[in-house]
Amino acid sequence: MINPPRVDSLPSFQSCKYNQAMTYYAVSIFISAFLLFQVEPMIARAILPWFGGTPAVWSTVMLFFQVLLTGGYAYAAWLNRWPRRAAVHGILLGLSLGLMLVLGLLWKSPITPGAGWKPGADALPVWEIFKLLAISVGLPFFLLSSNSPLVQAWFARDFPERTAYRLYALSNVGSLIALVTYPALVEPALTLAWQGRVWSLGYALFAGLAAYGAVKSLRATRASGPAPDREPAAADRGPRPRPRDYILWIALAATASILLLATTSHITQEVAVIPFLWILPLTIYLLSFVLAFSGERWYSRQWFLALFFAATLLYAWAMVRGDRLSILLQVGIFSLMLFAACMVCHGELYRLRPHPARLTTFYLMVSVGGAVGGILVNFVAPYVFKGFWELSLGVVLCWLLFLIVTVAAPASRRLRMAFIINPVLLLSALTISVVQSAQVIHSDTVNFLGSWRNFYGVVRVQELGVEGWQTHTYSLVHGITVHGTQFMDESKRDIPTMYYGPDSGAGLALQNYPRPAGGMRVGVLGLGIGTLSAYGQPGDVYRFYEINPAVIRLAEGEGGYFTFLQDSAAEIEIVPGDARLSLERELADGQPQNYDVLVLDVFSSDSIPVHLLDKESFDLYLQHLKPDGVLAVHITNRHLDLAPVIWTLADHFGLSRVLVDDPGDYGTTSRSIWMLLSRDPSRLEVPAIQSRAKPMDGYVSGIRLWTDDYSNLFQILK
Repeated sequence: MINPPRVDSLPSFQSCKYNQAMTYYAVSIFISAFLLFQVEPMIARAILPWFGGTPAVWSTVMLFFQVLLTGGYAYAAWLNRWPRRAAVHGILLGLSLGLMLVLGLLWKSPITPGAGWKPGADALPVWEIFKLLAISVGLPFFLLSSNSPLVQAWFARDFPERTAYRLYALSNVGSLIALVTYPALVEPALTLAWQGRVWSLGYALFAGLAAYGAVKSLRATRASGPAPDREPAAADRGPRPRPRDYILWIALAATASILLLATTSHITQEVAVIPFLWILPLTIYLLSFVLAFSGERWYSRQWFLALFFAATLLYAWAMVRGDRLSILLQVGIFSLMLFAACMVCHGELYRLRPHPARLTTFYLMVSVGGAVGGILVNFVAPYVFKGFWELSLGVVLCWLLFLIVTVAAPASRRLRMAFIINPVLLLSALTISVVQSAQVIHSDTVNFLGSWRNFYGVVRVQELGVEGWQTHTYSLVHGITVHGTQFMDESKRDIPTMYYGPDSGAGLALQNYPRPAGGMRVGVLGLGIGTLSAYGQPGDVYRFYEINPAVIRLAEGEGGYFTFLQDSAAEIEIVPGDARLSLERELADGQPQNYDVLVLDVFSSDSIPVHLLDKESFDLYLQHLKPDGVLAVHITNRHLDLAPVIWTLADHFGLSRVLVDDPGDYGTTSRSIWMLLSRDPSRLEVPAIQSRAKPMDGYVSGIRLWTDDYSNLFQILK
């Protein structure tokens, strides 16, 4: 379509007009993208302690935002065709600001939920997270997510001869900067409440820019007639996408999303659920978007075929080696694999992009793919898979899609010949990824008697030895870590095993605390299979706090694997739900538990729930302990040295402390490291404890006190 000559087509005037418009487009897109990806780790960090600090919290938060992102893109596509777009957009922007003002009066900040919104013990975590996010940031995030496609559509209408895809790359640059600055600058410098307040001010600035853009777009439409998107000529919109194109757009985006979420879950379940370990994979994911959508010079099929092949080999090796590799090496390998796979997915997406006039539909399909990946990981996988299989299956799917797009639609004759001449590389990579996936699935389905997956992770029961032998045992496994073992032989069934033997820190605390006349009150954060209840005597009360329903069922005897709780002479009480929330509710109800001994053993696999190892949580524990009570903290960990953290907490609260490093006997018990703390030094000065305590004279932790607003795992990496 040839437009009639206009006065403003003069080069200098046109250049000035373009520069002015581009300034607005760039600033608006950058701010909205920055705010989008600052609020994700911020709000996830705020609600993480309410749901046990589990890795699934971040996956669920990501799913919510992916769904809202899809809704925002759909809204942008609809709004561009609506004649009253300025009024509609302005009303929604005003509503979002009004809602934030009201919430800011009720909460510490307009976007961080107050304590009254903490979930109950019987709440469904996924739906509770969705509810919290919808109320706190739902409408602002929805409008922020619509801004990039809206602005790009306006740009394409005003400057049809220019490409709008660079604005998409700019959007991802803003997102990257937001993700990098959050753990490096924002989180250490500001409390969560102040983070929310500053973010809300930024959102108010965005709302003003968005309202201006909507009005400007409406005026431009009235001045020039209907926008091209409404009554376009076929030639101006390029070829209509085929059904195959829609399928590939969604499939490539979904695969990248699956790999992002699965990689994040794999890393966090073995270390800790903290913003940095959320942000690293997401940063890699967005970096691949920036590179892929900045032009074809950044993505070469040949180069990334080789890189993805090498990354697949390293990934398969790392999955076999497991806990024998350092955490830094594991994170590096999984990050490389994620980058190579996402570059393949996003690079092929860019190659398959439609004409700029159809970009809103394209972005909508990409966001639909991201949401589909999130739904598969968060809703389908936990109910269909018995283990964390989506990472391995995602690698297989990526290779299949790579094969499809390169064979079905090669970029050039030269590339076609390259893949005909060397099909071995593609087929070898596909075979390796399939075999590796099959090995993971086989291990989870054949090597274990049972496997149960839910929001809190995967727990499995493993059998060792032969029935009738004295060495016959059942073990509870979470991730790659054994969390309890029980002998099946009657003569050994009540023996405390693993990290809880008589010479362990917990065993020493329970055996050497002076028994009250009415029996001991013992609190245990983390149930496992209930091994510590073997120390219970008549008149004792052992109260366990456990968040995972599957663990509770198994410990109570489901399947006939474990009987510690049933066999204990003590009275057993189990409190379902997050331990910290449960302890807070007990205090609020005027029911301090007055424990003689309180045991902290809450690690899932080797992941640590940071919210149970900070100043606020220890203050809570001390309120539930008797004045001379003992707090036993299990700090055995392959990747992190937790002793400095506990030492600093003990200094802050003025607690006496000893460190007990029990080597175990490698038959009944395993090596375990505990720290025992008490306000009464005499409770730790008994000979049985002192003889096994590790000398700590002159020890200085050298780290800052952990709080709800601050923690630093880099300082304690082994």
